[in-house]
Amino acid sequence: MATSTISDSVLAELRSLREHVCGVTGTVVAAADGLLFCTDTEGVRAEVVAAMAAAALGLGRSTSQEVGLGSLREVVVRCEGGHVVVYAVGMTRLLVVLGDEGLDLERLHLCSREAVNRIGEVFAA
Repeated sequence: MATSTISDSVLAELRSLREHVCGVTGTVVAAADGLLFCTDTEGVRAEVVAAMAAAALGLGRSTSQEVGLGSLREVVVRCEGGHVVVYAVGMTRLLVVLGDEGLDLERLHLCSREAVNRIGEVFAA
């Protein structure tokens, strides 16, 4: 699959999350090492978000292994003004969802599982 086709498919998934989940303000897809791949955000430095999310994902994975609770699904950071949620997309990618105070976390977790699977399939093709 050509890089532009991959980018278009991933960007469509990011926009779908924003459209279907109340409170989503931005999304980022990156490699697990923090290299930015695709973004649907405004007002944040997506490259920095990707790098920091990769660090959070790495810590989350190490913690989940240490406590023996299985594979990491996501890392949720609750802030005074909203949320940052980092999802593992296989072992090599990550999805970051930014949300305001009204973010519907329950719906996000439901919709993101499908999005993570589809994004993973896009990269696997």
